[in-house]
Amino acid sequence: MFSKGILMVFPQVTAFYAALLGLVFTGLSFWVVKARAHHKVAMGDGGQFSLILRIRSHANFAEYVPLGLILIAFNEMGGLDSWGIHALGAILVLARIAHPIGMAASEGSPLQKPFRGFGVLGTWGVILISSLLVLAGLL
Repeated sequence: MFSKGILMVFPQVTAFYAALLGLVFTGLSFWVVKARAHHKVAMGDGGQFSLILRIRSHANFAEYVPLGLILIAFNEMGGLDSWGIHALGAILVLARIAHPIGMAASEGSPLQKPFRGFGVLGTWGVILISSLLVLAGLL
C-alpha cells in the first residue's frame, strides 16, 4: 500500500476529522471548567465525583485521540482510499462523543454501558485497525 519512496501528501481528510475532534475537545474542556466553577474547585477534583468523571473523560480523550489521528494520517499519506479514512475518522469522532455521554450517565442508565462501550471499543478499534494497516503498508 505505501510507496517505498517518499510520498508527501497533506492528509486533508484526516485534517477534517482532527478539526471536528478539536471542537469536541473544546466542548469537553468547557464541561470541566463549568463543573470546576460550580464546585468552586480551582485545582484537582476537590473530591467531587461529577468533576472526577468530567476530568477523566477529558483526559481519556487527550490520551487516545492524538495517536488515533496520527495513525489515520499515516494511512492517508500512504494512499489508503478516502472512504477508509472517512470510516476511521467518523468512527473515532462518534466514539469520542459517545464516551463522555456514557461516563456521565447515572449508574444503571440505559445510556451508560452502550455509549461508554462504543466509546472504548470504537476508539480501540480505530487505533488497532489503523496500526495494522500502517504495518501492512510498510511490508
